Amino acid sequence: MAKEYLTIKDVIGPLLFVEKVVDVKYAELVELEFPSGKRGRGQVLDISNDVAVVQSFESTQGLNTTQTRVKFIGRGLELDVSKDMLGRVFNGLGTPIDGGPKILPEKRLDINGEAINPVERDYPSDFIETGISAIDGMNPLVRGQKLPIFSGSGLPHSKLAAQIARESRVLGSDKEFAVVFAALGITFEEANFFIDQFRSTAAIERAVLFVNLADDPPVERLATPRMALTAAEYLAFDLGMHVLVIMTDMTYYCEALREVSSARKEVPGRRGYPGYLYTDLATMYERAGRIKGKPGSITQIPVLTMPDDDKTHPIPDLTGYITEGQIILSRDIHRRNIYPPIDVMPSLSRLKEKGIGEGKTREDHSGLSNQLFAAYARGKEAQELSIILGEAALSDLDKTYLNFAANFETQYVKQREDENRSIEETLALGWSLLSELPRSELKRVREEDIEKYMETKEV
Repeated sequence: MAKEYLTIKDVIGPLLFVEKVVDVKYAELVELEFPSGKRGRGQVLDISNDVAVVQSFESTQGLNTTQTRVKFIGRGLELDVSKDMLGRVFNGLGTPIDGGPKILPEKRLDINGEAINPVERDYPSDFIETGISAIDGMNPLVRGQKLPIFSGSGLPHSKLAAQIARESRVLGSDKEFAVVFAALGITFEEANFFIDQFRSTAAIERAVLFVNLADDPPVERLATPRMALTAAEYLAFDLGMHVLVIMTDMTYYCEALREVSSARKEVPGRRGYPGYLYTDLATMYERAGRIKGKPGSITQIPVLTMPDDDKTHPIPDLTGYITEGQIILSRDIHRRNIYPPIDVMPSLSRLKEKGIGEGKTREDHSGLSNQLFAAYARGKEAQELSIILGEAALSDLDKTYLNFAANFETQYVKQREDENRSIEETLALGWSLLSELPRSELKRVREEDIEKYMETKEV
């Protein structure tokens, strides 16, 4: 039964401190009635003795402590879910903003979800083709994996996220594939960009978009990724679909969490972020995966911008501990007009071997990617030597590797924003690049693969 109170003790930013509450639960949904008659929603953040801390999803302007009514609903924040969500655009709290009708729900789900029982988890497997060679060929995305993109301010991570969302598919699967896209703290122009990207290619038909704008309340930003993951869980585990969840930009989420934590007067941790930042991020990232006996799956690509391009900053640092690798965008590569500016050297997909090979991509994939990586690393070393000693000091073999590294970046990593390369094209391009090297240098690929694929020049 809903309980109504007029006992607000204090208001600090988006937080309301309500006294003399009884039987109130953490994360319980709250309805607010302002003195002007305007209504809003909020959520219980904390309970201490008989005082509840409520975060308002609306601006608290015009609110006072004597005339504002606070009604505790008795349930948490929920999302109406249905297969009709596909093709729709919602705000950060799950309300349609595309002019279409309300969703007729088949279920109403708590957005905090439930952790997947570790015993019931199935190991990530199967290759997800993104159409991007630097990912598919070198650091493949595996169904059920969490693979974040670490970017920097001003780098084209928004374009890359939209491209992955448009082009991704599970290779060799007849199951339906869906994309749940959560945009956090973005501008109106960026929101239009994402929506137009989906609609212009008809990818909107298999997508669900949640858009949280920069001028929306920070507390709404805390709910948006959980809304997206709840929709993904319904599509994956109730409808049996393969779902890719892309969340950009998680840095704005963490900033909102720090702002709310500061308003609650909590003791700050590293760089002012709350000490529970790791746990909070893990509650979302760990909602990715596969469940034994269920055909569907959730694969996650969180996108975050590293403040000052610092990989040791708490946000990328903690994200790296929870997830299974990272794709890193390079400012230096971006300055050389290479898109996508993926830095292959520090990027890593820890589950790479689980999604490639015979029956998944091709039997030569693993050896080919290892050979390309080794040759590119040797070429970067030669590049550093040429800067220090001059190119004249390099041996002929060093110059060959130097040339290989340049071609690898301009031919393999670089591709058009609208270019969707199949895995066969990516592998053929890799063999074409390796043909520039002496045969004696190809030590990481099998002799039978060299004989079979080295002749493949078409890309």
